Amino acid sequence: MRLPAAIRALLWPASLCWAAAARMKATAYRAGVRRVRRLPGNVISIGNLTTGGTGKTPMVIWLAERFLAEGKRVVILTRGYRAIRESAGELQSDEIAIFRKRFSDRVPIGVGANRYANGQVLAKEGTSWFLLDDGFQHLQLARDANIVLLDATDPFGGGRLLPVGSLREPKSALGRADIVVITRSDHAPAIESITRRYTRAPIFYAKTELLDIFSLSDVNAEQRVPTPRSEWPRLRLVPFCGIGNPQTFFEDLAQSGLNTIGATSFPDHHKYRQKEIDLLVARARDAGAALICTEKDLFNLRDISIESVPLYLARTTLRISDELGYWRAIQESVARHRGGAAR
Repeated sequence: MRLPAAIRALLWPASLCWAAAARMKATAYRAGVRRVRRLPGNVISIGNLTTGGTGKTPMVIWLAERFLAEGKRVVILTRGYRAIRESAGELQSDEIAIFRKRFSDRVPIGVGANRYANGQVLAKEGTSWFLLDDGFQHLQLARDANIVLLDATDPFGGGRLLPVGSLREPKSALGRADIVVITRSDHAPAIESITRRYTRAPIFYAKTELLDIFSLSDVNAEQRVPTPRSEWPRLRLVPFCGIGNPQTFFEDLAQSGLNTIGATSFPDHHKYRQKEIDLLVARARDAGAALICTEKDLFNLRDISIESVPLYLARTTLRISDELGYWRAIQESVARHRGGAAR
């Protein structure tokens, strides 16, 4: 959301302070003033320059699936933004719930701010590959491939740092990138041109794509019944979501030929209230439609009752424009940082 000019002017000094602090932090780690720790394995960082959604979670999933396909043991290290501790003592959040549902026990997950300590514990189980979720600004942990995602719809946060814009760091931070992925596009020469001012890292493209639609009996249902694609054109859906870039979800549905009406977006990681969902249910019921949301939304709907209209869950996947080239670039980055072949 673009702030009014008067508010931007008031916040401008804070934005300058944020920029200075970000530069000082990066310089301190680069100069060795602050300690960088290394895990006993290969660390692949997936991060971005801005707040909000650039496709980090789908990218982590894509990479984990690729490592599994190659027979490698991989773990995910994540801060667990807005995670809560459940009755069993396990930290859980919307993004962690997606990882656990997608991989079960095939991919261990270390949750917490101290990703080095969590990685050390998981390393004892024999892994040699770590995926550092949202890791670009987590400078205290050494990485062997620094992947930065830029959302083609707003790659540089309006050119302004927090709190005026949504940039976490100045664009010059791209100089730390080993690989840049422009998401939600397959051709963005203007973004490439700006990116090239700060880095010679290889640039790739990625887009999300609707993979499956599941019918749920309720928001806490463990069983997910896939809806055949032949039935998709007959569905009438009211979509809603609380993700970083909601428009991409709505576009994915439309591009898949689904009939949608009254799309509604909420803030990222939004914890839904019953009153909000009741309004959506009424809208869907009046239109003879069903509700549909993303995987991420299910966790924040756990205490909500949805009755009188069907509920569908959309699962998306990530399509890399040059998968082989992208995978090769990751391996080359790891080998370069390690001074030899990736293990």
